[in-house]
Amino acid sequence: MATEDESKKAQIVEARARNISHNVRCTECGSQSIEDSNADVAVLLRKLIRDEIRSGKSDKEIYQKLEEDFGETVLYAPKFDFQTAALWLSPVIVAGAAAGVWAYQRHRQRTNVHIMALNLVRGVPLTPKEKETMLDLITPPRQPRRWPWERR
Repeated sequence: MATEDESKKAQIVEARARNISHNVRCTECGSQSIEDSNADVAVLLRKLIRDEIRSGKSDKEIYQKLEEDFGETVLYAPKFDFQTAALWLSPVIVAGAAAGVWAYQRHRQRTNVHIMALNLVRGVPLTPKEKETMLDLITPPRQPRRWPWERR
């Protein structure tokens, strides 16, 4: 009975240690987790994690200790704070700017200066039929889009 409990505890410790080790970057390799690395530092960190688990520390406490000892870059998932906000939000900002440029260009395509001038001169807005006829007359035919590398 005691050996069953001990083996269950050992399995739990091993599972937690593997889970934590997969989320910690090897400081020597840089591109591998300490679970996948065979570097001396990775072996020592895995042992440290197992010792910390056996001493009763939570996963969060272990992550904090590793971050304090080795810096934030040792964790694969950096925390979201003021310093990293630009990094985390940059894809959203770039996509928003691209959408804004696209919307502005679409608006400029649909706003025809000639029709606006004609409305001002006449003092009365054009009817939809007049607007359509006017656009047909002054809009050049659309050229097929070409890729930059194609010859003309």
